[in-house]
Amino acid sequence: MDDCIFCQIALGTAASWKVYETDSACAFLDIHPVNEYHTLVIPKKHYINIFDAPEEELVQVISALKHVVDLYHEKLGIENAQIVNSSGAEAQQDVFHLHFHIVPRYTDDQQDIRWSTHPQMRERFDQLLARLR
Repeated sequence: MDDCIFCQIALGTAASWKVYETDSACAFLDIHPVNEYHTLVIPKKHYINIFDAPEEELVQVISALKHVVDLYHEKLGIENAQIVNSSGAEAQQDVFHLHFHIVPRYTDDQQDIRWSTHPQMRERFDQLLARLR
């Protein structure tokens, strides 16, 4: 896709700071970092989100993600990371090319992701599971 910035990065036609690259995935530093080494991992082929991507492509992307996490652990001593994917506008996806964030986390970084939990939903678990059968 000509107008997709992540496709342009994958093709090498847009500037990026690549950390790692394979035939089917690439990882690069996020230009809006939460912390040092905040990295995005994408498939080189354009898929809108996780619902759009074939399983084989996801395997390749997750393999690249694991390589980067291991690299950061080995070379930088990073021992805490959040792996985040938002798929769809309602899930706060803002670039519509499948991507995963690797966000290294530190004790004093003051960057929290907090969810509102709803323990009362446990009463409906049997009904929720029944819909999947």
